Amino acid sequence: MSSHGAAVFDLDGLLIDSEVLWHQAELEILVPLGAPIDPFGSRATKGMFVGEVVRYWQTRAQWHSPSVDDVAEAILQRVGDLVEQGGRLLPGALRALDVAAAAGPVALASSTPRALIDRMLTHFELTNAFDSIHSAQDEPYGKPHPGVFLTAAGALGVAPTRCVVLEDSAAGVIAAKAARMACIAVPAADERADPTFSIAELVLGSLEELDASWLSRRYHDAAT
Repeated sequence: MSSHGAAVFDLDGLLIDSEVLWHQAELEILVPLGAPIDPFGSRATKGMFVGEVVRYWQTRAQWHSPSVDDVAEAILQRVGDLVEQGGRLLPGALRALDVAAAAGPVALASSTPRALIDRMLTHFELTNAFDSIHSAQDEPYGKPHPGVFLTAAGALGVAPTRCVVLEDSAAGVIAAKAARMACIAVPAADERADPTFSIAELVLGSLEELDASWLSRRYHDAAT
């Protein structure tokens, strides 16, 4: 195991302002199938695998065709198109990656399927920003199960207790703590009242607030 600390980043809603694009894609594709999605509300399915999202709404709308797999693939394609057409990095994303890379290895651990992760990272020229890249869809269970974070730590050769996870979702925060990792939560403004975020070591308004000295101290303290 490495003596360094490591940072593990989520992707959607943390680095990329893509939660709104997922919501748009789901409205475009699922509402015509009868899914009762509130166009003005938060995503009730945030953090789920795309297949789980489709099954969630299929159970409620009871459509028989197209298949769950076909609908999921249509959503993934549409999200990728929307990211390439108008997606943007969230404030402080590039700086946060630089800060983390200066302190130790950096991994990405997302619930998004690997093909779409690669498409997004290629679009924003971020593929080389990570020492390892992981999708929770390659795990038996998704977040809030800690599997994808533990896999990321193992790939970096860093003990989980020396890792810091950066997450925007409540499910991701729970997964980080279940993995015995420190967590920096960066929730969306309309989700900050969720008490789940109180279990994170640090809660930020945006990645612009990430303090290099805090990260260095955390790595040092975890090593002693």
